[in-house]
Amino acid sequence: MGWRLARTLLFVSALQFCADARSEIKIEIPEVTEAIQNNIRAYLSLTRYADRKDITPEVMSRLQRRIVSEARKGLEPLGYYEPEIKYEVSREGETWIVRIFVNPGRPVRLSEVNIQVTGAGAQARDVREVIAKQDLKPGLRLNHGAYEKLKDDLIRAAKNDGYLDAKLVRNELLIDRTARRATVSVDLETGERYSFGEITIVQDVVTDEAMRKLLRMKTGDPYTLDTLLRSQYVLDDTQYFQSVDIESQEPDRQARVVPMMVRAEPNRKHRYAISAGYGTDTKARGKFTWDNRRVNREGNRSKLELTGSDVVTEITGRYVIPVMDIALEKLEFTATIKEEELGDTLSEKAEIGAGLTQAFGRWQRVLFTLLSYEETTVPDAAGTGTDKSDAFLLIPGISFATLPSYITGGRARPYNLYAELRGSPSTFGSDASFLQFRAQGERIYDLSDVWKLNLRAQLGVSWVADFTELPASQRFFAGGDRSVRGFGLNELSPKDANGNDIGGENLATASIEIERILPRNFGVAAFYDIGNAFNSFEDPQFEYSVGLGMRYHIAVAAFGIDVAQPLSEPGRGPKLHLFISTVF
Repeated sequence: MGWRLARTLLFVSALQFCADARSEIKIEIPEVTEAIQNNIRAYLSLTRYADRKDITPEVMSRLQRRIVSEARKGLEPLGYYEPEIKYEVSREGETWIVRIFVNPGRPVRLSEVNIQVTGAGAQARDVREVIAKQDLKPGLRLNHGAYEKLKDDLIRAAKNDGYLDAKLVRNELLIDRTARRATVSVDLETGERYSFGEITIVQDVVTDEAMRKLLRMKTGDPYTLDTLLRSQYVLDDTQYFQSVDIESQEPDRQARVVPMMVRAEPNRKHRYAISAGYGTDTKARGKFTWDNRRVNREGNRSKLELTGSDVVTEITGRYVIPVMDIALEKLEFTATIKEEELGDTLSEKAEIGAGLTQAFGRWQRVLFTLLSYEETTVPDAAGTGTDKSDAFLLIPGISFATLPSYITGGRARPYNLYAELRGSPSTFGSDASFLQFRAQGERIYDLSDVWKLNLRAQLGVSWVADFTELPASQRFFAGGDRSVRGFGLNELSPKDANGNDIGGENLATASIEIERILPRNFGVAAFYDIGNAFNSFEDPQFEYSVGLGMRYHIAVAAFGIDVAQPLSEPGRGPKLHLFISTVF
């Protein structure tokens, strides 16, 4: 009997131990802001034990005695120094339930905020922007996090701009709990600005002269983190190098210079790539690319591309000779054979060209000349066959475009612009004489942290005596992923007597899109598109549509899925669009 009783007691004890071993803690802090909840949880010992399975009544008793004092400490960084805190502890099955009831009370508010910057960098743009954007303003609730962030941001901004001896000579936070007010005093001394010292380069890929032209820094230039990052981006962008390491050496405090070490390893000389995909505009598509990244040590490059899809087949060869600022400027020769469906027309052309690309500040200019032989196929007037015409064209032109911000430096630019003027004068032997202006632009407005407004537009204007002489590739068409969504690629243009889309002399499209940013780089968007290709600005006959889309953003691009419903043509169903766009 005694043995049976002992075994029963041992079994009950084991069950109790197993139940205790599976116990965990659930913390609830109702009716307060998320910021208060997060701060209190961060200070609670309970939080560190929440997922443990060995919470016994003794452990819980020890932890709950700390709740009030730890919760008070969690509220002080948010400016609440006289809170009322109560709690209750219960148990539901194997889980401890801890409910903490918080009345934060009246907060301490900022009465004075004094920020002073002295030294050579007192007017540095980045430092001034930190001061302008900081969240410590008289009348606002005291936030210790904002105070610490201000100090860190001031030092970081000064040092990133080359003031490496910058330091806080005064940083005071004085709190009067009785009067519920606080005073902030922060004084930054920037010191003198440092410059780039000797730049040592270790590489055997291109000539030393070419390598130094690629760098965005020279000995004697002001030392800035932005310049280092731009140099890194440019070197990576050339694809000459497999890896690039730019290191700042120990600064010379007397001379106020920073020696630099640049090490680079060669990339594979030849790169072969095969890709396949599907797009709502092009349908199935594939591409083969052969890059010769280094024809010689001066940095000359060549590329061969073969592209095929349901609407276009193309083979293009390029030879690039870097000139002057070899990161941005080049002389490029091209040769292309291309067959492309444009609306209900077919363009078959062979083309050679040369272009000189030059950089002017934040703009890039291209001077180009094309020699083109093109055969255009259009439906005949009877609607039973086709008519063909050919044309030899000499096309000189000039274009301007904004350069990417990561190359030019400074903050990301919220707009992207491109404009081109081209023509084909018959006095130079061209079979067709015309002049064209093309432009497109995009502007992004940050309405708030989570709302963005995107405006996009395209414009094309032709001056031509006889439209029928204009080859298909020089005509304008609208519709598609980056045009008027809800309509197919190149579906919109003037029509012939049989209803075939044959292209227009002019083009105008516009889009307005508003996006709501979601967690994990996702977003949702609503948009309105309008536009068309047409022959006269007096009666353009615009088409328009509305739609919704999903977005996924990465550092340099956005991926989207749109569903657009045409409104200008009753009875048409919605159309799906997939696209990729780059960040400028």
